[in-house]
Amino acid sequence: MQNTRHSKHSSLDLRTAIDAAVNAAHTGAAVLQSYAHNRADLVIDHKARNDLVSQADREAEAAVIEALRSRMPGLGIVAEETGGVPQGPATWYIDPLDGTTNYLSGIPHYAVSIALIAHAGTAVAIDEPVEIDTPVIGVVYDPCREELFTSVYGIGSWLNGRRIACSRTGGLADSVVATGFPFRDFSFAEQYMPMLRDAIHTTRGVRRLGAAALDLAWTACGRYDGYWEMGLAPWDVAAGTLILREAGGVCTDMYNVDPWPKGGYVVAGNPQVHKELEAMIAPHLKPRKA
Repeated sequence: MQNTRHSKHSSLDLRTAIDAAVNAAHTGAAVLQSYAHNRADLVIDHKARNDLVSQADREAEAAVIEALRSRMPGLGIVAEETGGVPQGPATWYIDPLDGTTNYLSGIPHYAVSIALIAHAGTAVAIDEPVEIDTPVIGVVYDPCREELFTSVYGIGSWLNGRRIACSRTGGLADSVVATGFPFRDFSFAEQYMPMLRDAIHTTRGVRRLGAAALDLAWTACGRYDGYWEMGLAPWDVAAGTLILREAGGVCTDMYNVDPWPKGGYVVAGNPQVHKELEAMIAPHLKPRKA
């Protein structure tokens, strides 16, 4: 497991960081909503099969990056459309439009997702350095519902300023769980389909709404009891990971290798549902490719 270790003298101002992230999320969402009623006029490119990008994605991402850099220069940035590499004491992970297919189809279920990952050795809480790369700021903003999910490491998670907590459902049998179907990378479909079959037979219901950041945020506030998905990108899950963890839930790498599920294989839920989801997934999960 490789971490970006930084000087032990580096520290983060999480109050400034959460303010910057919230402001940037609103800025990016304003761009998205400016195009919301004129989607037919958007210029859309195909990055790969079922992987679309529009000028709304690109302009929203540019607005988010500008807003973050103006408030907190010197941090790394990894963004969906423009890329980047982790660097400095911490790195922003940005998805300017999580749920692009929904957005382009006029389905009102998408979000701006922004997270800050503190690198190993960076001080965050009471000047204590984190030992491994750790999500410390998470913001997921749903502009259609005007729901703002926020989280600060060691302090908690909120929805529109009200503290949230994950569900207390006692196990999979009584759970509603979320997932995401293979849509771009089908290399794991053989593993995923038996997981879905088992979930259909062992839970109260399975939902697939097409926006991973919101799936995690909705699990954090108890709308879902658990969530699993494969083949995601790190910016899809970075913010939601912290929001769920600070709401009392568990969000991990399916392979239990990375400190947060940056490899895109995520399993999450309240502690008991997470445990049972892991047990459901394990028999079908093939070894991780090197």
